[in-house]
Amino acid sequence: MLENIESILREQCGLTKDRPIVAGVSGGPDSLCLLSVLRENGHRVIVAHFNHKLRPDADADANAVEQAASRMNFASVVESGDVREFAGMEKLSIEEAARTMRYRFLMAQARRFKAQAVAVGHTADDQVETVLMHFIRGAGLAGLKGMNYRTILPLFDEEIPIVRPLLDIWREETVVYCAAHGLRPRYDVSNDSLDFFRNRLRNLLIPTLETYNPRFREVVWRTSRALAGDHEVLLQVVEDAWEKCVVQQGMDFVAFDSSALTRHPLGLQRHLIRRAIELIHPDNLDLSFAALERAAAFVNDPGNRPRMDLSGGLHLLREGLLIYALAGSPDLPIERWPQMPDEGNTIPLKLPSSVMLAGGWKLTCERWNMASLAMEQARANDDPYQVWLDAKDISDALELRARHEGDRFEPLGMDGHEMKISDFFINVKLPQRARDRWPLLCMGNKVVWVPGYRPAHSFRLTESTRQVLYFSLTKG
Repeated sequence: MLENIESILREQCGLTKDRPIVAGVSGGPDSLCLLSVLRENGHRVIVAHFNHKLRPDADADANAVEQAASRMNFASVVESGDVREFAGMEKLSIEEAARTMRYRFLMAQARRFKAQAVAVGHTADDQVETVLMHFIRGAGLAGLKGMNYRTILPLFDEEIPIVRPLLDIWREETVVYCAAHGLRPRYDVSNDSLDFFRNRLRNLLIPTLETYNPRFREVVWRTSRALAGDHEVLLQVVEDAWEKCVVQQGMDFVAFDSSALTRHPLGLQRHLIRRAIELIHPDNLDLSFAALERAAAFVNDPGNRPRMDLSGGLHLLREGLLIYALAGSPDLPIERWPQMPDEGNTIPLKLPSSVMLAGGWKLTCERWNMASLAMEQARANDDPYQVWLDAKDISDALELRARHEGDRFEPLGMDGHEMKISDFFINVKLPQRARDRWPLLCMGNKVVWVPGYRPAHSFRLTESTRQVLYFSLTKG
C-alpha cells in the first residue's frame, strides 16, 4: 500500500519540499491518511479545517483536527461559516454551498502562507462517485475522466493548484492505514444520509451496480484513467486549433476567426467554445451539451441572427468574419478596423502623402503614370484596402472623412446606380459600432471609395484610363 506515493507527490502532484502545503483536513480517515503521508515524506504542512456547522458534533471534529495537527507538529487553522445561510443567499444546494465556502477558505490560507498547493484527501472511491455524478448529469470527456492529481480551479484561484495524492488509494485502505499508524479518525454520520446526491450514489447505486459486476468500482476507476489519457491528447488538438482560430482575447471576450473555426469538426468547435467560456466566465463551467450544440449551429450558419444567448450572461456575437464569445456587455476592441481619429473630423488629402488614422492605421496615396501596370495590379489584387482609380474626373479637393447624413454611393458593379451609404453598410454587414467613424474617401459630397469594400463605379479603371490614383490603407 502507498508504495508509489513519493513519486505521485513529486511527479503527478508536482510538489516540492522547499515550500509549504495547505492540507484540507476534515478529521476522517482519508484526510488523516493524507496528513500522515505528507509528514512521512518530509513536507511542511499547514493543517486547515473548515467547520460547516451542519452537525451537532462539528465542533468536536474541529478540536480533533487541531489535536491531530499538534501531535504531528503541524500548525493548524480552523474557521467556521454558516453554510445554510450562504446556500439560501446564493441559491445553492447545501453540498454546493459547503464546497464553495470550504475551497474559498483553503485558498485564502494558501495565499496567506504562500503555499505551493492545497492538498485534499480525495480517494479512488471519490473518483468513481465523481465520474458517476458527471455521467448521470450529462458530461463529455472532460467530465467522464474524473479528477486529476493536480488541477487549477479558476473560480477559487487562477494560480494555486489543488493536488489529490490519494486518487489511486481506496477508502478502505485509508481506514487500514489509520489503524496501523495509531490515527483516530472521526466518523461523519452525515455520510449515511440519503439527502445528498453523492451519498445516494455511494450507499444505493454503487452497491446495486456491484451486484452486476463485483469489481464495478475498479472498472470505473480504470476507465477514468484511460479517458484522462485520451483527454490529454484532445487538449493538445484543442490547443493547436485555438492558436489558429483565436484572433484576440480579453478579460470578457474571445474573438474567433469564423472561417477558421468552421473548418474544424463540430466536436472540436464545441471544445473551442467551451474553452473560451472557461476563460471569460470560470464560474459558469456547467454549460450543457445542448447549449454547446446551439452555439455550434450559430457558428455554422452565417445567415443566422447576429447574436445568440447561451446562459448566465454568456452570448455569441457575429461581426463580419469574427465570432465573439462574450460575458456581459464588454467594450469590444475596435482597432482591427480603420476609424477616423475623431467623429466628424475631416482630413484633406494631397498627392502624394500619407495620413495617420486611429488604432495605428495609415492611408497612403500617390499618382501612377503607367495605366497598364495599374490595370494589371488592380485585376490581381485581392486586398480590399487597396484601390486604383481613374484620375481624370478627380479634383484636388479630396478628403478623408466619416459618413454624413444623406451620403450616397454608386458601388462598383451597379452601373452607376446610387444607394445610401447607410444601406451599403448594412448590405456588406459592416458591424454597427464601426460605421459612424469608418473612413470614406470623398470629393465634396461624392463618395469615391469605401475602404475595405468597393470604389465608386464612375471612378473605375477603364481601357481609356491614362492617369491613375493609388490608395492603400494599412495597419501598422
